[in-house]
Amino acid sequence: MALLVHLLACGFGLGSWVAVNGLWVELPLIVNTLPEAWELPSYLTVIIQLANLGPLLVTLMHKLCPGRLKEHIVIYFILSNGVLACILLAFFWDRTTVVAGALHSTAFFIITFFLSLVDCTSSVTFLPFMMQLPAKYVTTFFIGEGLSGFIPGVVALAQGVGIAKCVNSSQTAGNHTGEDMWTIHTEYLPPNFSPRVFFFFLAAMTCISLAAFTALNRLPRTYELSTENLVPDTVASVSSGLDNPGAEKDGQDVKGQGEGLGQSRPLLGYRHSVYQLTFIYFLVVWVNSATNGLLPSVQTYSCMPYGNLAYHLSAALSSVANPLACTIAMFFQNRSLVFLGGLTVLGTGFGSYNMAMAALSPCPLLQGSAVGEMIIVLSWLFFTGTLTYVKVMVGVILRDRSHNALVWCGAAAQMGSLVGSLTMFPLVNVYQLFQSGDFCNTKCP
Repeated sequence: MALLVHLLACGFGLGSWVAVNGLWVELPLIVNTLPEAWELPSYLTVIIQLANLGPLLVTLMHKLCPGRLKEHIVIYFILSNGVLACILLAFFWDRTTVVAGALHSTAFFIITFFLSLVDCTSSVTFLPFMMQLPAKYVTTFFIGEGLSGFIPGVVALAQGVGIAKCVNSSQTAGNHTGEDMWTIHTEYLPPNFSPRVFFFFLAAMTCISLAAFTALNRLPRTYELSTENLVPDTVASVSSGLDNPGAEKDGQDVKGQGEGLGQSRPLLGYRHSVYQLTFIYFLVVWVNSATNGLLPSVQTYSCMPYGNLAYHLSAALSSVANPLACTIAMFFQNRSLVFLGGLTVLGTGFGSYNMAMAALSPCPLLQGSAVGEMIIVLSWLFFTGTLTYVKVMVGVILRDRSHNALVWCGAAAQMGSLVGSLTMFPLVNVYQLFQSGDFCNTKCP
């Protein structure tokens, strides 16, 4: 029975962030089809931020109507909604409509919002439910949560990507000479399987999570613990805070309410000066702004000039680096502010290189060379890995300080993500500061 519960807890964790992570790793394929093209990631960053309405509503319900909202009912609803959204995405992801005189991916955006709503809301419902079980099963749940980002990345690598090649084509000139004019156009080789199959795979993973939760919810009550044996507050979801910056705040609010009024357990009283706290919260704002808003909005401009393969690898490997950095942070913790500050500077350096290449699009440095492709992929990999580690460790520091510190951490993270997304959206979509190009027809000096 213990092994079965471990498997169920891991399967339940698969539904945490599988949808949002799956969308990001599939972008290299769908940007070549949808009308927004290279601007598509900037739309997604804003949509995901809007989806934080879900955890906000759950938190408000807990505050205003304590005891009225049942976590298991919400979980059933959001996982079922996630399965339906993935299936709808498989059929309608490429449907477009005319809005304000231009084609837009309205179906993709609407479904993506509901899909993001599922993943964002999971951060304030999954963990409170798992805290009814012994701590060893919560650890297994974290493993499944990490796999929710790792598995889509691996599947995307197996899917491959339409590698571009330049093809000569002829067409008869529009004159009376009948002469043929030769043009060069970009042609993408098909992937090993289509985006529709990939979205059905995401639906299957969400179904596994729903089935695992159903089984866990029907376990005998002997596998639940009393309040005094619940998981300590220092144990918290690590990877759930990666794509939903408000996860730490909201999740802690729910956990505190589950303990009863006036019975919150004392946390470790780590003391920091005002300057240290200011620095810590600055790290929270900056890291979340960079990883959830600024850089994801321009990843296409940063990678696509090197080819679709470079973009595909950078998106997939970054998705893998995310849970990997969380796992490292769980077992190898370094709370030194000097170390975390240095790591932030290093990650910012990688991010600055990525932003610079986006600004130089469609003619970045070392374009057309294997070295350039390798550097941009590694830069995105290390950018994601280093800043994810900082994000997790800062959350651990503030979680051990006090409950209020963690609440402010969530608020600062949400503010950073929102500012980053709203800053980049007009720069990309209104002022057109970043230029797209064609793999074959762009002439670079």
